[in-house]
Amino acid sequence: MVDKATLIIDGEKYDFPVVVGSENEHGIDISSLRVRTGYITLDPGYVNTGSCESAITYIDGEKGILRYRGIPIEQFANGPNFIEVAWLLIFGRLPTPEEYTAFAEELTNEANIDEGMKHHYESFPRKAPPMAILASMVSALSCFHPEFLDIDDDDIFGAAAARLISKIRTIAAFAYR
Repeated sequence: MVDKATLIIDGEKYDFPVVVGSENEHGIDISSLRVRTGYITLDPGYVNTGSCESAITYIDGEKGILRYRGIPIEQFANGPNFIEVAWLLIFGRLPTPEEYTAFAEELTNEANIDEGMKHHYESFPRKAPPMAILASMVSALSCFHPEFLDIDDDDIFGAAAARLISKIRTIAAFAYR
């Protein structure tokens, strides 16, 4: 299998790594192209450009494919609910019944926001767009919950993710007012 691609510019060869995606698609990592050669690429419409590597989402717009953790989006229409999808996106698989129950309970227990956050809503103009309010309030969460900023182990990450998801639901409800 090819693990590199060679680009020749003015007789000089440059090797770039080949990456393989979750759907076995192949790409050339040209992130060092400009630094190494002074050249950039031109891809109008970004039809041949991947913007990132993702273990969560796969998109192929030309074929109409959208998958989350390998599951086609069509299966989400009647399938997993909000809690199951949140778990799937965070942990890479659907929860067991026990994990579902514990996660749902944790989301419920963490739904309240600090009273100080509620005062922020009063300072937004009455006609402020709900998404602008949501974005501002999610940013403000770090002031009220600095533990969200230091999540080095899986248990702390899981708890922080549950708190954040739960609080975002509450913040969104307040933002919509």
